[in-house]
Amino acid sequence: MPFNLAELMEQRRGENFTLHSQYLNPQLAKVVKTLGFDRFYERGEGCYLYDNEGKRYLDMLSGFGVFALGRSHPVIKDALRQAIDADLPNMAQMDCALLPGLLAEQLVTRSPEGIERAFFCNSGSEAVESAIKFARASTGRNRICYHAHAFHGLTTGALALNGSAEFKSGFGSLLPGATEIPFGDLDALTRELRLGDVAAFIVEPIQGKGVYELEGERWRALEVATRDAGALLICDEVQTGLGRTGKFYAFEHYGLTPDIITVSKALSGGYVPVAAMLASDKIFRSVYSSMDRAMVHSTTFKGNQLAMVAGLATLSVFDDERIVEHAEAMGKVWRAKLEELATRHEFLHEVRGRGQMIGVAFGPPTSRAARRRWRAIEATRTAMFSQTVVVPLFHRYSILTQVAADNVNVIKLLPPLIAGEAEIDLFVDALDELLGDAEKSSGWLMEFGVTMARGALKRTRSSSSVQVPS
Repeated sequence: MPFNLAELMEQRRGENFTLHSQYLNPQLAKVVKTLGFDRFYERGEGCYLYDNEGKRYLDMLSGFGVFALGRSHPVIKDALRQAIDADLPNMAQMDCALLPGLLAEQLVTRSPEGIERAFFCNSGSEAVESAIKFARASTGRNRICYHAHAFHGLTTGALALNGSAEFKSGFGSLLPGATEIPFGDLDALTRELRLGDVAAFIVEPIQGKGVYELEGERWRALEVATRDAGALLICDEVQTGLGRTGKFYAFEHYGLTPDIITVSKALSGGYVPVAAMLASDKIFRSVYSSMDRAMVHSTTFKGNQLAMVAGLATLSVFDDERIVEHAEAMGKVWRAKLEELATRHEFLHEVRGRGQMIGVAFGPPTSRAARRRWRAIEATRTAMFSQTVVVPLFHRYSILTQVAADNVNVIKLLPPLIAGEAEIDLFVDALDELLGDAEKSSGWLMEFGVTMARGALKRTRSSSSVQVPS
């Protein structure tokens, strides 16, 4: 019997959360249900998701930055159809296929001088793991320094460089020699570098967890200290790269020249996982130093032709539709409209980020009544206020967002880079109305509580009906 995707999905329609509870991550299913985010999405187009009832949702997460070109971009779809119909000789392994070379060429030519080669893999975490290995091989040193609040992935090596303890808890000892540096602390970094055993300092030019930034002068001082000590600078551009901040790479805002760059997410076009680690010829030859070491660092899917096509088509659209320039222009619109909102709403304290990577930071109000409500919310859980904004944004206004990190009152916005003023206005108008309600009365808090209670009840009912196999 031939495989029929449409028939299969129709037969099993509505089983999403039951299947996840039974066979995948049961806690994720509980979280989604408790928040009342349990929708049955059926398609995505541009900046929007559509559920089984035809309702439209503005997607301000874009798959954590994966859908830079929006969902279902016609150029990417057509390119992948062409690749499938061409019956390409995929992953012959003992081969040097054309398409990986073409994508590597495209990335290298868009990178600073000194970035000369690319290694392809499947995810941002894997690109970071590659960067760790290459940095150690190139320098002959062991330690990697990283920033507090950092997020570089969740595989074992990348996890060791994670600045959030909750991600590390329960997984035992990780990569030896990983050393945390307070964010932007030049003195602390210099002390570690003086020991002479640091291979690299890995940074996110703008931190994803909390949307934290540094001034260009501080960044350049950190870079100089790293170089002077003979260590390498790794810029993790998995989320910030490929136009997200209004430059092709976010480090361009600060005049940095990294030794190693990691990219992923947007390069996939939203269809085929792909990542790359980019570095100099010298760094690459420290790993691939002879013919018998040609495969000393590799991965089965590194040259996946469909992934290469997705990357090439994505970069083509970036050029044709001037995506980076558009992201930069929209960043100015975001900042202007949200900063105006901050002048009128005492809960809204700061607007962070660049381009289409925006952090909306909340803090204690000054008026007595509003301050009482703030304290009542924060007493239940640290940084609960941002969650009381995320939930009604979804339920009232059909806008999908997420808090930027645990225990911080920041909502991070990662819309598709094609998002325009219409999408910005939808979010800003919704936030304006919501914050106005929050400042006038506790009604919005009651609404949040009712939503959570309904979600918990729904979760309890559905979990009691799940049949776990013996």
